[in-house]
Amino acid sequence: MVSPNQQELDRQYMLSALRLAQQAADDGEVPVGSVVVLNGAVIGQGRNRCVNDCDPSAHAEILALKSAAQSIKNYRLDGATLYVTLEPCLMCCGALLQARVARLVFGARESRTGGVVSVHDSLRIAGVEPHVAVSEGVCAEESTELLQRFFKERR
Repeated sequence: MVSPNQQELDRQYMLSALRLAQQAADDGEVPVGSVVVLNGAVIGQGRNRCVNDCDPSAHAEILALKSAAQSIKNYRLDGATLYVTLEPCLMCCGALLQARVARLVFGARESRTGGVVSVHDSLRIAGVEPHVAVSEGVCAEESTELLQRFFKERR
């Protein structure tokens, strides 16, 4: 169970991720933003850059994890929380496991490629420890609205 104080912190960090998602949309990218927090400090952030970087791996989560690892000079992010506006895909879930992120907080579910709860349960693989704690639905309405607006404008 997440405490009321943690719920408010989760919302504040997710609002930061939403600002990054809006920047991605402004750059013509699918609006997804992500921040990594360790010991109460943002140590990494990212937004989707697949189109602009011509890189299928340039998801917000991957870029945030890279930024965080460089920030602390360690690819292991033990104890860190990753906030992301959209449920991560399988690739990003694999990176979360490799980085040993302790907790994932996401906004909207991704019904087609979601790797956490929507399509796959990839963060709870038998024999893989430790598991990543998951909180979903933080700022889900805002995340969903941003995505829907982006795709509506592109049609």
